[in-house]
Amino acid sequence: MKYRWSIFPAQPALASFLARELGISQLLAQCLLNRGLSEPGPIQFFLEPRLKNLADPFLLPGMATAVDRLFAARARSDPIILFGDYDVDGVTSTALLYELLGSLGWKVECYLPHRLDEGYGLTQAGVENCLARHACALLVAVDCGSTAVSSVDWLRERQVDVIVLDHHQISTPAPAAVALVNPQVADPTGPGSCFRELCSVGLAFKLAHALVKRGRQLGLPEFAGTDVREYLDLVALGTIADLVPLVGENRILVAAGLERLRVTKRPGLVALKKAASINGRVGGYEVGFQLAPRLNAAGRLETAEEALSLLLAPNLSSAEPTALRLDARNRERQKIEKRIVEEVLTVVRNRLERERERDWVIVEGNPDWHIGVVGIVASRVLQEYHRPTLVLGGDGGEWRGSGRSIDGFDLAAALRQCADLLVRHGGHAMAAGVSIHPDKVDAFRARLNELARRTLRPEQLQPALQIDATATLSDLTLDHVRELSRLEQTGMGNPSVRLALCGVSHGRPLQRVGVDRKHAKLWITDGRTTREAVMWGVGDGALPVGRFDLVVEPRLNEYNDTISVQLKVVDWAPA
Repeated sequence: MKYRWSIFPAQPALASFLARELGISQLLAQCLLNRGLSEPGPIQFFLEPRLKNLADPFLLPGMATAVDRLFAARARSDPIILFGDYDVDGVTSTALLYELLGSLGWKVECYLPHRLDEGYGLTQAGVENCLARHACALLVAVDCGSTAVSSVDWLRERQVDVIVLDHHQISTPAPAAVALVNPQVADPTGPGSCFRELCSVGLAFKLAHALVKRGRQLGLPEFAGTDVREYLDLVALGTIADLVPLVGENRILVAAGLERLRVTKRPGLVALKKAASINGRVGGYEVGFQLAPRLNAAGRLETAEEALSLLLAPNLSSAEPTALRLDARNRERQKIEKRIVEEVLTVVRNRLERERERDWVIVEGNPDWHIGVVGIVASRVLQEYHRPTLVLGGDGGEWRGSGRSIDGFDLAAALRQCADLLVRHGGHAMAAGVSIHPDKVDAFRARLNELARRTLRPEQLQPALQIDATATLSDLTLDHVRELSRLEQTGMGNPSVRLALCGVSHGRPLQRVGVDRKHAKLWITDGRTTREAVMWGVGDGALPVGRFDLVVEPRLNEYNDTISVQLKVVDWAPA
């Protein structure tokens, strides 16, 4: 078993009640209970995400002040700079606001920092280079700025006001911005708590909504014809790419955004879909594994300006060459990433063989490792060893790196307890970034491991697999699996449905499939019903024999205009 299996406790009485009240199957009702939904009203809201259920954007902390300052800049024709970030969330946020503000009368320019030269966020080098290129009276920090105390002070000394539009954790003290539009400020029990899971492109959409709402209240004619729904393709793209929980407002925005993304007329996204060979359905997989990596590739290796120019491209003739260049950069990024992953895994394997009991957190660095891909590499290492992981790269006297964590270990909080060893740090509980001098890496590793040993239990170093229910193969009919698909879009905070099938066997010999025969196709039977199943990426690993138990994710598989049930095997064990 790769995972620790844990089956949610069955709640047959409550599941039966919900099934009757809502006209759904008891299996779907149990899955909803497992996701914390136990009342008909919230369940209806969840199963039928509608834009009309979005909350008033002015409930966001700092929103009214930000809108006032932006309208003051518009009235005076003050130049505004959008200072973005180089990941998909930052680029889509910047593109959305640039289009909206420019179309409604603001004088606006964009600036994206260079990952290698300026680092993450509203750094001193970044703001100095930004002001050297663009004179402005107002700077909007998009997807960054919540910890940039000194940079905001530096800008204020030069008579530049700052609005921070960001979802990352906030420093203490907070930066002295004119407005800090960050859902982390909201009272967890207040009306603004519904925004807690938004990423920055979601916040950009809320700001766009607030600006249009205020413009209409003021009777400004150009605002009457503005439809913010036109930006939902960007919102879905940035939200899925940033791995925020797909619940609440995010679920609504992604549901509507994916519909718009499927039929988008935005030249840059049409060209990007073509470069990624996406012709039909656009769902979470297509966004997360095909579109987003190509947009991210530019910012990972150099600057994200090419990704931004693609999203803002006025026509296909200018968009298609840019999309092809991003596609080529993504292939280059994949090669670099593959090489570094192999090098890191070799180092980690050797270290853990010597120090397995001591190393609960993996921290590895090398000046030859490209800092643009260390975050992806950290994710790959975490998948292999299921331990909080930080990978560092760069050259000279300062290394930069990215970390990924596991449930139970707040990485951002741990970094705060290592602040005396770090040059800079910031991020979330599950993902964060650092800058550090190379001679401090060993002490940093030791401190993090000390914190992890105090925080984690040994069993948490094996990933948990939460299973919705035990089922039989006859339960997994086309109608039942189609009904379970109402839980989509699945992702962070709303996992795919996982079911345990006990005591099954092979109905016919399995087949290894794929170019390198890394995958396997199975025909699973319980003696009465047979279903097709697939195991992805098993390579040369062990495959089930005899009678066995499976954890599967049921899927609808469409092939040659025929829809059938297919089971994705997540894990298996002898019966």
